[in-house]
Parts: sequence; C-alpha cells; structure tokens
Amino acid sequence: MINWMFFPQTDKIPNHLNGIISAFKEESEKIDSTKHTGKDNLESNKVLEILQPQLLKIGYNVERSKKAEDKIKVPVLFGKNGKVELNFEVDAFSESLKTVIEVEAGRAVCNYQFLKDFYEACMMNNVEYFVVAVKNIYRNSNDFEKVCDFFRALYSSNRMDIPLKGILVIGY
Repeated sequence: MINWMFFPQTDKIPNHLNGIISAFKEESEKIDSTKHTGKDNLESNKVLEILQPQLLKIGYNVERSKKAEDKIKVPVLFGKNGKVELNFEVDAFSESLKTVIEVEAGRAVCNYQFLKDFYEACMMNNVEYFVVAVKNIYRNSNDFEKVCDFFRALYSSNRMDIPLKGILVIGY
C-alpha cells in the first residue's frame, strides 16, 4: 500500500506531484515494504530501478547507476565565471518542475538519511519541492509515520523558515 502526506498541511498538493504518487502506486506490488521483508527486503537502489520507467514518463531524470556519469547532480554553489563549485547528488530531478526525489530504504529513519536529504534539498539551486520516499515499515518500525511526525512538528512549530514550497513524503 502506498501512503503519502504533503507539507505544509495547510496547502493542497500541487498537481505535478500527483504523478509521482501515481508512479509509486503503479509499482506498489513490486515495492511494498510490508510484503518485501527479510531476504526479500528491497534496497533503495532496487526500488528506484523499478520506479525508473514511470518517473521517466513524467519527465524526471533518474539515476541509472552508481557510476559518476549516471548520477544526477543538482547545483548548490557557483564560483568564478559561474562554474559549479558544489552540487548534491539526487535520485531523480525535474528541472522544469523544480522537484527533487529521494528514495530511501533501511537508513531512512535509523540513520536520519531523510534529514540529510531534506537539508540538501533546501540548499539546492532552483529547487522548490522535495519528495522523500521511505518504507512504510522497516524492522517493525513505522518509518513513514516517523518521517511525517518530524515534518508535522517542523511546520507546526513555525520556528524555522523552510525555503521549499512543499515536501511530499511517500510510504511504500
């Protein structure tokens, strides 16, 4: 089952993000974390590989492998003569939709990978939307709910300015 939550909760989800949710729903049987456990546990790269055709169809560049030439790099800092000095690597990116997608698995919550992804998305040039996909359940932990609780607290406390128009959390 695919779950999702959009933040801030006071805003309606933008239409272009519905395509990402549809991509996950289309492949839900293959990636469902409640069914793929133990030896059938899927790593994030495998989930991204399964989703790749769907994401390509809706206009995203998707990381094809861990080789340098297959990675998706989004600029962060520019230096002399406009040369990129720093960039961050992402799983998928649409420059026209200004949206970054990160697909996580086991490290999402236990190693706070979703926070690193969020921080990096906030620093990226010309990025307005951040999508993070995490397992619904990982080792008896409801990772999807934990990530949603974090972003709910972040937005509810109103103590930080978030330089993004929205965050979509997807549980798979």
